[in-house]
Amino acid sequence: MQKEIILDFEKPILKLYEKINSLKALSEKSLIDLSEEINVLKAKVLKIKQDVYDNLRPDQIIKISRHPLRPTTLDYISLIFTDFVELHGDRCFGDDPAIVGGFSRINGQKIAVIGHQKGKDTKDNIYRNFGMPQPEGYRKALRIMQLAEKLSMPVITFVDTPGAFPGIEAEKHGQAEAIARNLKEMSALKVPVLSLITGEGGSGGALGIAVANEVLILEFAVYSVISPEGCAAILFNDAKRSAEAAVALKITAPELIKLKVVDGIVSEPPGGAHLNPEAMAETMKTTILNSLEKYKKLSPEKIRQERFKKFRAFGFFEEK
Repeated sequence: MQKEIILDFEKPILKLYEKINSLKALSEKSLIDLSEEINVLKAKVLKIKQDVYDNLRPDQIIKISRHPLRPTTLDYISLIFTDFVELHGDRCFGDDPAIVGGFSRINGQKIAVIGHQKGKDTKDNIYRNFGMPQPEGYRKALRIMQLAEKLSMPVITFVDTPGAFPGIEAEKHGQAEAIARNLKEMSALKVPVLSLITGEGGSGGALGIAVANEVLILEFAVYSVISPEGCAAILFNDAKRSAEAAVALKITAPELIKLKVVDGIVSEPPGGAHLNPEAMAETMKTTILNSLEKYKKLSPEKIRQERFKKFRAFGFFEEK
């Protein structure tokens, strides 16, 4: 368990790890071969871990999606892409560290990459505004996407935000307009757009960079119109009922597939992406390359039409 950050439902697994470490120490100290006992415990760990992660509740999946050690956009950029050149500023007001983006390569192919960026510690989180973008962030993202279109480069976005920043300054700078413009302009891009929801996909703050030809979600990520805490506070007047709200919101990957809100699920390493970022990045790289391959033979207009039709088809109703 990396850096001893243990989620409540992982505690039974932690106790077994402690027993394994205790047996290893005893074996080394007393020179007694306890490998058989250790292997039995390791097998038990794998079984319990499998059982735990196969039966997670929505509120538990949310905790994994928010894990402090979960890989960020910059982590994935360093592990998946090469020759990354970051761009700054929206050419209107300023820069926003909560969204990072620029140009890079994947297996030699030139691409634009953009994503929400959370911090690694308290100081970094304050600098990154806990991954909650200001209007400048969305305008910067759009500037990169429009430049990518001019250069015929695909766009890859990584989504991980509690939502757009709701502060007064953000509203003064045109938060709603900035997100709305991104939705409009992204729908008309004539280059492939792939979005990966890697952690939290919070409301319009997520959708502002997720109007894509393909929207994929990591196994333990979530995507929702509002946080369960916010939903519970509004509907039940009690934020403590967030677990109940999480079930009703249908924010987990399997539920989102059923609703056709996302197009696919990307499997995570056992225990979540934070336990093996390198393996997670390798899986994502393969996923990205497979996705981009689909669009190489499509015309720019066909790519635009496919994305437009995808979002127009959202929703369903029943006649009674």
